[in-house]
Amino acid sequence: MFSEGYEPHQYREWLLGAVSNILGDTLVVTSAGLLRQGGQAWVEVSGSRDRARWARRTGFGYRPNLLAATSLDGSLATTYGRTVTATVCDNTMAIALGQARGRRVEIRHSRLSGLRIDEARQALSLVEETADEFTETLRHLSSVAVAVTDRQWFEFLDAWYPVPEEAGRARTIATRVREELVEMYRRDVRANAWQGTAFGVVQAVNTWAHHKQSVKGASRAERNREGAISGRFDKLDASVVVSTLEKVLAS
Repeated sequence: MFSEGYEPHQYREWLLGAVSNILGDTLVVTSAGLLRQGGQAWVEVSGSRDRARWARRTGFGYRPNLLAATSLDGSLATTYGRTVTATVCDNTMAIALGQARGRRVEIRHSRLSGLRIDEARQALSLVEETADEFTETLRHLSSVAVAVTDRQWFEFLDAWYPVPEEAGRARTIATRVREELVEMYRRDVRANAWQGTAFGVVQAVNTWAHHKQSVKGASRAERNREGAISGRFDKLDASVVVSTLEKVLAS
């Protein structure tokens, strides 16, 4: 039951209509669907010239997107955000690590909300800027300046997913997760091409979170989509680099 001030945002108007107004004639829908038995919906689009990008220096293919999502069950404010999809593994990644939350617009379900297209367009700066920012992120994290040695990789694991000293379920889980991360970082083609760099660490953890991490109450695909909508993967990337890896490299 909603309050009198609650105004549901209809999918056709707030997703298809709004996104079309933001991107104009360059609209290309790359994914769309329903979550929570229709209680949530999303539309992800790319500009017609931005179906795929390739950063030559890093050998990493990606697609910049505009993600729009809303709900009819009150679980989600109408959200417009910029995202990047890694073509090698279909992962959602942060466009500018540590700053991704500033690239999202959230509009509450209210009779006074209105369809603030101008605000959304200004805050998101559209897909072209997304591609430029992410390319710079790739270049920086893949450069010699942020190289990661084997010792630093294991120091990162100790800081990001420490193993409890006492035997038990928590220690078993931590050991398994670390083994999966090491396998991803060293041998999985979705991450090992960038081994020895900060981006390799980010890619290993991000790919593990998308394809290996345990999920409950829904399919993995649905959990991944919810993570992209909520900004969870943006926070993950930021925590890996800003909160953990940078401290390890600095020490």
